[in-house]
Amino acid sequence: MGYGEKESISKGKMIVLIMGLPGSGKTTLAEVLVPRLNAMHLNGDAVRKELNDWDFTETGRTRQADRMKSYALKHKKNNRNVVADFVCPTEQTRKDFGADYMVWMDTIKEGRFEDTNKMFEEPKNYDYKVTHKDAHMWAFMIMNDLRDKFGLGPHDGMKFNKEE
Repeated sequence: MGYGEKESISKGKMIVLIMGLPGSGKTTLAEVLVPRLNAMHLNGDAVRKELNDWDFTETGRTRQADRMKSYALKHKKNNRNVVADFVCPTEQTRKDFGADYMVWMDTIKEGRFEDTNKMFEEPKNYDYKVTHKDAHMWAFMIMNDLRDKFGLGPHDGMKFNKEE
């Protein structure tokens, strides 16, 4: 099994985390994946902006992961899939967030913020690793992986074609 608790997904909705360094393509992939999953989109930067919380210390990043988890769980309880995209830089913040499925955007080796580069820990556990920027291709591949891992059929309301 992959990163998260898989048994719950076939019975209900899921929380997908797209994580990686700033500039790795998290939001671009999320914007393509969200309609295919008929999901709510939680963008870390938008949440920080809404709350005017620009604290990027370890404490601030833990608070952000907890906040994102709270929002994601609220939507999941309302029977919605959720795609959350944010840096989620440490094993602990990823564990605390508790995604059902995790995508690691391993498309760049360094981001634009030195403090984030220093804090960022490559994930030991993830469900899918994206190695270059091509959001439509990766969204298609991730949707196939979700179907394979969770027994989701092609007629479960998920869209697989770029044009849909």
